[in-house]
Amino acid sequence: MVDLTRREFGRGMLGSLLTYSLLETLFTSDALASEIKPVAAAWLAKLDAAGRDLKGEELSQTEWQSQIEELFGQVEINDLLKFIDFDQLTAELEFRKRGERSLKPKFPKVEGLPTDLVFGHQMFALQKDRSVVPHGHDNMATAFLVLQGDFHGRHYDRLEDDGDHMIIRPRSGESFTVGGCSTVSDEKDNVHWFKATSETGFIFNIHVLNVVEGRKTGRVYVDPDGEVLSGDRIRARKLKAAEAYKLYG
Repeated sequence: MVDLTRREFGRGMLGSLLTYSLLETLFTSDALASEIKPVAAAWLAKLDAAGRDLKGEELSQTEWQSQIEELFGQVEINDLLKFIDFDQLTAELEFRKRGERSLKPKFPKVEGLPTDLVFGHQMFALQKDRSVVPHGHDNMATAFLVLQGDFHGRHYDRLEDDGDHMIIRPRSGESFTVGGCSTVSDEKDNVHWFKATSETGFIFNIHVLNVVEGRKTGRVYVDPDGEVLSGDRIRARKLKAAEAYKLYG
């Protein structure tokens, strides 16, 4: 009877372990993610459509910003984290001593999601007091979405270029937490600067390059601690990337 009881007990434990193992598999496999993928794919397809309308001049740059902010406000952050496999992406992460670590999430193949998205994407990872350094944009439309952590974000309007300087005017400075978003274009909030205020922080970024064909595109690093002019304007010196990260990273 003792042996039989032990045998039954062992079978019961084995059954419990198998049940637990099955649940764990379901929660970490495509069995659970299959419900998330179509929703996330549809959301990304809408981002792609907005980008194509922008490049096709069916949307102005500020209209694109409004659409992206609306779409970013609709996404479930936890679902997006699962869709990009955030845990796997950050499993062996090494933060940079200055500035952000750029990671490239791979979108799974899902029916309805274009394979040639018009926008590029990446994820920025930062430690506390590290920054996506102050920079403007040439011929770009870009957007940030906070996935984890807290940030202090600053935006500036780019009023004009003056040789080795850029005339900018502060527009806003505010706190951003999970789900917070920020958009940038040549027409509005062209310069931004984000500093992590939590121990770690992660930002999802999309960027549409070459908004207007034939013009150069890229980042322009600046020093916002420049000469203060009338009307709240600042004469900000343009920087090389290395100096920008040394000063503000």
